[in-house]
Amino acid sequence: MQPLTLAAAGRDLQEVVPLKSDSVERHVILEEYEGLIAQAESLKDRFVRRDAVFAASAVLERLPISDDLDQNRRSLSHLFHLASDWVMREFRTAQGREGFVTYIDGLIDRDRLDRHVVAALMAADEQDFTGPTLNGASQDLIEVVRERIVRASQVDTASNLRTVVDAVLHGDAALFLDGEDRALIISERDYEKRSVGEPETEAVIRGPREGFIESLRCNTALIRRRIRTPQLKVETMRVGRVSRTDVAICYIRNLTPDTIVEEVKRRVQRIDVDAVIDSAMFEELIEDDPYSPFPQVIATERPDIVAANLLEGRLAIIVDGSPFALIVPVTLWSLLQASEDYYERFYIGSFLRILRYALSFLALVGPALYVAVTTFHQEMLPTALLLTVAATREGIPFPSVVEALMMELMFEALREAGVRLPRNVGQAVSIVGALVIGQAAVQAGLVSAPMVIIVAITGIASFSFPRFNLGISVRLLRFPMVLLASTLGLYGIVIGLLIILIHVAGLRSFGIPYTSPVAPFLVQGFRDVIFRPPLWLRGSRSSLLGYLNPRRQGGRIKAGPDPWEGRKDDKQR
Repeated sequence: MQPLTLAAAGRDLQEVVPLKSDSVERHVILEEYEGLIAQAESLKDRFVRRDAVFAASAVLERLPISDDLDQNRRSLSHLFHLASDWVMREFRTAQGREGFVTYIDGLIDRDRLDRHVVAALMAADEQDFTGPTLNGASQDLIEVVRERIVRASQVDTASNLRTVVDAVLHGDAALFLDGEDRALIISERDYEKRSVGEPETEAVIRGPREGFIESLRCNTALIRRRIRTPQLKVETMRVGRVSRTDVAICYIRNLTPDTIVEEVKRRVQRIDVDAVIDSAMFEELIEDDPYSPFPQVIATERPDIVAANLLEGRLAIIVDGSPFALIVPVTLWSLLQASEDYYERFYIGSFLRILRYALSFLALVGPALYVAVTTFHQEMLPTALLLTVAATREGIPFPSVVEALMMELMFEALREAGVRLPRNVGQAVSIVGALVIGQAAVQAGLVSAPMVIIVAITGIASFSFPRFNLGISVRLLRFPMVLLASTLGLYGIVIGLLIILIHVAGLRSFGIPYTSPVAPFLVQGFRDVIFRPPLWLRGSRSSLLGYLNPRRQGGRIKAGPDPWEGRKDDKQR
């Protein structure tokens, strides 16, 4: 087979579409295509030439489907040139009518396609192809095939190549018949995917064990199983000029504010990139402040977390090919809340939440406090403790700030190595590496024992974050806090905390203040910030998101007998 050059593509398509038999629209599209091909042939810059070829392919896809089967066959052959997984299955019906089915191998169930489409068409007799008449006019053949011959459950029609190409690339099959200017899109998708299992990054002791996978429809089904209402809307868009990735926006109508829904759609529609491979790339393109170290989107693998946030008035964005769903808008406090807070009793959930807040603060300022106290504020330590610290630091050649930075970088290196290695080996490397390096550093006199303890406690505290993206942000902010403490002492720590507080107070996530309901203060939402209230006291939603339907439950749902039942029993006695 001769290689397809740009000039050859233009000449072949001139033969595909003769001037005497095509519509004006086809002529216009062909002229535009040939102009782009000629322009690309003369370009020297390979990147500009690539963009011109992509634009020419997009123009070709706008061609309407012709009633000449050979023209459709050659147009698709140009689009899928050198695609070895593209299949065109030609056939002839019992009445001699030619046709073909095209699909991508590996994205479709070929056995079902052969049984439900190809075999059904080849076995159909003349009576099957004769459609009923309506007011003396016979029904279109393509409608007869759709309603009486093809046995697939989901069949649509297409009138241009763009629709056909999109359907084929997403796992559908396209059926063309000679003499028909429309094609049938038949859904027989069946591609390899992993089974639903427990998320590895968000394991829980008590709660659902299901997690999202890389299949968009499977993920939306997991959400549907938890919210069985027609008010749950799933709107699908396609993003990426080359990847054409399906993106689903999930929300509950009459609960999620329309302004936030429209803002999410606007930000999705303005994305103009070649490809969206994962939801992490998508997150970076829709957040409010891309330069902020704090995450403005919740990424989760758990459908129960998505369902709970949808019931709060938020939206979920699911990207095909990614097991992580994005939840917007978010606040700082929602990033610090774990699903187990609501699966345990309320006083256990409240204790764990307060402990998590304390560990989060310690993960941010732990090494900085040690550096500030040992460098500038020794008088704050009791005498016995000060003597112990001074004895351990005797002979250490580095100041406290160098010790802290050196141990923090080593701890981060061990953590990164543990993630990249296989799971069993990675855990052993992290634990043994930390013990061996810490002990060796103390015995060699490079760092003091209290510094190793502080870094270890800080590392343990950093694992308490329910969201990895917030935890890594705090770990990064730990380094400038240490530098400020080494130069200005406690004043530097206060300055750093004020800078962080001012930045966080000015952040917004899709128009919602990042620190709400604390600032601005909202009574309904503040009840669920520090403590986890009992379920019977969580009767109202936040006024920022749930104002369309503020009540989430009835008034009398507290456990135990009703008070009037006891009085009624006493009267009966």
